[in-house]
Amino acid sequence: MRVLMVTPWFPTPGSAESGIFVLRDALALSAEHSVSVVHLDSASTALSRSGETDVRGVRTLRVPFNRWRLRDWFSALKAVRAAAAEADVVHTHALTGIVLFAFARPGKSTRWVHTEHWSGLTAPETLSARGRLGRRALMPILARPDEVIVACDRLANTIRTVRSKPIVTIPCVVVPPAAVAAAPHDPAVLRIVGIGGIIERKGAICALETVAELKRRGVTAHLTWVGEGPQRDELVARAQQLNLADQLTLTGALSETEVGVRLDESDLFLLPTLGDNFCIVVAEALSHGRPIVSGADTGAVDYSTAAVSRFVEDAKNPIAYAEAILDLRSSTDSVSAGEIAETVKDLFTPQRVSQLLVASYSR
Repeated sequence: MRVLMVTPWFPTPGSAESGIFVLRDALALSAEHSVSVVHLDSASTALSRSGETDVRGVRTLRVPFNRWRLRDWFSALKAVRAAAAEADVVHTHALTGIVLFAFARPGKSTRWVHTEHWSGLTAPETLSARGRLGRRALMPILARPDEVIVACDRLANTIRTVRSKPIVTIPCVVVPPAAVAAAPHDPAVLRIVGIGGIIERKGAICALETVAELKRRGVTAHLTWVGEGPQRDELVARAQQLNLADQLTLTGALSETEVGVRLDESDLFLLPTLGDNFCIVVAEALSHGRPIVSGADTGAVDYSTAAVSRFVEDAKNPIAYAEAILDLRSSTDSVSAGEIAETVKDLFTPQRVSQLLVASYSR
């Protein structure tokens, strides 16, 4: 089968983790099928890297795409149509990737499948006024593809408000570690890791305040936050105010391998999110055998068993998170990392995701 993926998010030399979930799908499919990608590259450096390239063995055409430049729309449409003529199926990703096809299909005779990821669809309260307007304008386009793929029930429920045609749930690819490492379980310090942008929606500051609340309860904890974002300075300042500078490590953005190392060095994963869909980082934490505490507005509730997870409804309340952590720590004290990893075994493997995608393409 010849598959063409069209996406605004895809790894680049300057941003290796951008759109990594799209690349993982492409790699999973390419084991048995022909896969190519058109990357609608909106970065300021897009022009310098335009043209054909190879991304981990996946043939990729990078097309500069500034949404405010009319000529970029025409060049992007031309590139997609030319590539679609050689494909059996066109698989678009993200609302911003299908805005090109609001009035016409990406290929005249090819099947059109779309995967939607955007957390703004399910958590509009986290968007700016401009973002909410954009959401309202773009959502009706989701009625157009032959089939829409989502990775969680909450996103499917939202899209059903504008779509009557099929919506299928397929998880993201999460590659499990070769071996599940035991947690440190240092009696002197509880090692907590969080992964995500340092932005309000991901809750890094709330995570730090949770460490402060644990300290007030006599529990010494250390927070490692993996990610970067505009609230970094505010987070550092808050750590100083709380006298927690030595209990916070900021790693910045890391590679997949380095993220795995940080998970292995932790006892527990914490993400005080205000809104997420599939939430790959939770699936990764569970695959590494770490119990998870998260905000309740997340698609991770679909695959996280109650025995190894806690979801906090009061998503901005560090007291609630501290209580959830202490409860989960106590209930999983005798549960091994391997047993935690078993709760998601085989759910997100490249082989399973590839099979589900091909089934979608073939319908």
